[in-house]
Amino acid sequence: MTENIVCKKTDLEPGEMKAVDLGKQNILICRTLDGEFYAFLNQCTHQGAPLDKGMICGATTGESQPGDYHYCRKGEIIRCPWHGREFDIKDEGRMLANPNKKLPSYKVRVENEDVIVYK
Repeated sequence: MTENIVCKKTDLEPGEMKAVDLGKQNILICRTLDGEFYAFLNQCTHQGAPLDKGMICGATTGESQPGDYHYCRKGEIIRCPWHGREFDIKDEGRMLANPNKKLPSYKVRVENEDVIVYK
């Protein structure tokens, strides 16, 4: 397993994401609102959209009604820019609509100010 410094902690504020090249792969680095870092292949499992062009957001709860939406998990969901597929950052990139599908993920470690991804 190879470790690669992909950015500095200060490069991403909580709730932000950015794409970085790691060899021939484009990786999405996400920082959740609690300050934790996660890394995924920067490609939607549906049709390959670049997820860094989407957004980090929340999800609606089961209590939501048409026109009256209740949100939860703010800053923990990646939404695909093309078709709105949603992936749970904190649950290994699992798709909300189909938990059997998930984004390829990478181990992340923060050491001093460096964010390190293992490939």
